[in-house]
Amino acid sequence: MKRILSLAAGLLIFCTTSHAFRQEAVNVRSEKMDKDVPVTVITPDGYGEKEAYPVVYLLHGYSDNYTSWSKDGVVGGLSDQYGIIFVMPDGGYDSWYFDSVITPEYQYETFVSSELVSYVDSHYKTIADRKGRAIAGLSMGGHGALYLGIRHQDVYGSMGSLSGGVDIRPFPTRWNIATRLGSMEEYPQNWEDNTVINLTHLLEPGSMNIIIDCGTEDFFFAVNCSLHEKLLEAKIPHEFYTRPGHHNWKYWLNAIKYQVLYFNDCFSRE
Repeated sequence: MKRILSLAAGLLIFCTTSHAFRQEAVNVRSEKMDKDVPVTVITPDGYGEKEAYPVVYLLHGYSDNYTSWSKDGVVGGLSDQYGIIFVMPDGGYDSWYFDSVITPEYQYETFVSSELVSYVDSHYKTIADRKGRAIAGLSMGGHGALYLGIRHQDVYGSMGSLSGGVDIRPFPTRWNIATRLGSMEEYPQNWEDNTVINLTHLLEPGSMNIIIDCGTEDFFFAVNCSLHEKLLEAKIPHEFYTRPGHHNWKYWLNAIKYQVLYFNDCFSRE
């Protein structure tokens, strides 16, 4: 993407800084899982001056948590720059954002796309409509963002993946996926039904704004290219970017700037 972004690193609101975004941790009740789930929420400088703000739900990767995206201030800076609320839920160490049929205490599809959205819309000044919501994430969260975005097109209008595990089937013994779906040998249909690349038939041209990004040295690069090809065959419009990079924060903290720029353009068009 040949755009130049002028982005300064943001700091927490109580620091001496030119940025004034507000970052807070809240506990959101999940009735489905019978527990409180920690969530980081960032609101932009001047929050409250407008009636409603768009929201980007930002999902973390495997073994990370609700604080991962907010540690260095990049997301806060983007919140200030574009006037966007960012919501970063804890998705469990290894939930993959499924409603697991194997481990009923893991019901993160329902939590993120229903319970959390309802909470955010009732507690913050949001555009409470799919046209004002995007969902994105990295790695496990990249899978989660596209998985939830495709399955809940009434909730989200835009979705993005950074280095996402968009086809889980080549990795049957990795990252505890089998703990949520059952082993591929015993439950092969669970794996077929719950991998992002097999959900593209649920999309229609133009039904979602889609952006996918993956580094060429990433172990998920091949499956991202395969998803890109499948979307092309189905004539589903989407943005697809690759460039040199590995599966690490250096790549993601750069890539998120382009994804948020894309989402902001989508919000502006709506």
